Amino acid sequence: MPAIQVMIKPASGLCNMRCSYCFYVDEMANRRQASYGIMSEQTLENVIMRILETADSYCGIVFHGGEPTLAGLDFYRKCLELEQKYNTKKVKIDHALQTNGYVLDEEWCSFFAQNHFLVGLSVDGIKATHDACRKDAEGQDTYFHVLHAARLLEEAGADFNVLTVVNGRTAPKIRRIYEQYRKLGFKWQQYIACLDPVLEEQGKQDYSLRAEVYGQFLIDLFDLWEIDLKQGRQPYIRQFENYIGILMGQMPESCEQRGVCSLQNVVEADGSVYPCDFYVLDEYRLGNLNAEGFDVIDRRRRESRFLENSCNHTESCKKCPYFGICRGGCRRHRQQLGTEPGENCFCESYRMFFAACLPRMQEIAQLCMQQKRGVPGKS
Repeated sequence: MPAIQVMIKPASGLCNMRCSYCFYVDEMANRRQASYGIMSEQTLENVIMRILETADSYCGIVFHGGEPTLAGLDFYRKCLELEQKYNTKKVKIDHALQTNGYVLDEEWCSFFAQNHFLVGLSVDGIKATHDACRKDAEGQDTYFHVLHAARLLEEAGADFNVLTVVNGRTAPKIRRIYEQYRKLGFKWQQYIACLDPVLEEQGKQDYSLRAEVYGQFLIDLFDLWEIDLKQGRQPYIRQFENYIGILMGQMPESCEQRGVCSLQNVVEADGSVYPCDFYVLDEYRLGNLNAEGFDVIDRRRRESRFLENSCNHTESCKKCPYFGICRGGCRRHRQQLGTEPGENCFCESYRMFFAACLPRMQEIAQLCMQQKRGVPGKS
């Protein structure tokens, strides 16, 4: 395997916050053992050893949760030590960590900067929208904790982006949120649609994201981004960058925008491996790196046909005029637990968005291709 992508959950689903929409809390409630606690040093060593005996050229390691900082900073120091021990093939290793930022201090941020960790910082817009869903374990607001973490990361010189969950509260406020992010200097942004519980009908929660609301959110966000693009000051927004790339003939790096699952390895704190962060459930378990290598994990992945089953789009989806750029979206948005994949629950959202914005995206893509070829184009 020339390259490998691994997501490690050092603290399983443990967290020092109680976000109302957390999809991982929902997953833990639907498996036999909810939490596997903090990853042991022996399991960490086995995981790193397995990764580096498999990778030939590159590996990307993302630390996720729950809240991965609960494993403590020494966990990550040990991880780097073990990588040095087992990286006999001199494989290039990239590190990323997704955090709520609650415990970040100067020591954490300095570590991230010195060791070139890309940090994803969870922020849900302005204070009102953030604190509505993202409380700490005592039910207190967390917005200013996160802004403090962002300042510390910036002062330390650590690379970071912000991850915003698009829900029923954040979506209608995107114009205020976008302006706030500009003021705060958040130039790297990612927005992900909120998931409802796996066994529940869509739209029953107070945070639920209705399809028409999400569609208008995408239109409003694109309008704002396009204005800044024309002035040469646009932030990086992953979803739009991927759409423009598709129109330029490039493969999107986001599996959601590929429309099929990518080859992922999600490692829980006990060493168990799953094919996707949205499917860390007993019936999708592929094995355990304490006892088995990635050759066994990949054989079981093939036998389960997890990747192949993600290609099952409905006929109406494949006949849609926007299928070439939409590609059906994330499997989790097309499939409730225990059912066959169907229509994306945000299908209406994407139809609204592409109807309003696709011609302008095509113009942007054409201009980008002209610039790549050195051909003058209108700005």
